[in-house]
Amino acid sequence: MFKHKLIFFLCIGFCALKAQENQSQTLLKVRELIEKKAEYHKITGGEQDGYRLKIHFGIDRENAKLIRTKFQQKFSEIASYEEYQQPNFVVLVGDFKTKLEAFELLKKIQGDFQNSFIVRCKVRLR
Repeated sequence: MFKHKLIFFLCIGFCALKAQENQSQTLLKVRELIEKKAEYHKITGGEQDGYRLKIHFGIDRENAKLIRTKFQQKFSEIASYEEYQQPNFVVLVGDFKTKLEAFELLKKIQGDFQNSFIVRCKVRLR
């Protein structure tokens, strides 16, 4: 009987040591992944593939500024960007990971910006 108890407690002790070893290895792997993610964000500037809505494009810069201002007044909580994509000035809005998220905004703003559509680009997710 004593032999069985001794073997039982030795097995439990061995299992506990093995569990601690696995836990420390897991923590090291998690730390490595966090460091790699931080390094990736430094390289990419925090941008990743995603979607935005293009609400305007044209050769008139002042018109693009007016469209962007109109959008910001109506939807101040959504980020907007003005870019020059030769030969057009473009107004892009939103930062979305999925096309479905972008589509939800498209439906919301289509009454005010009828010609808007979804485009794939680099986005800054928050």
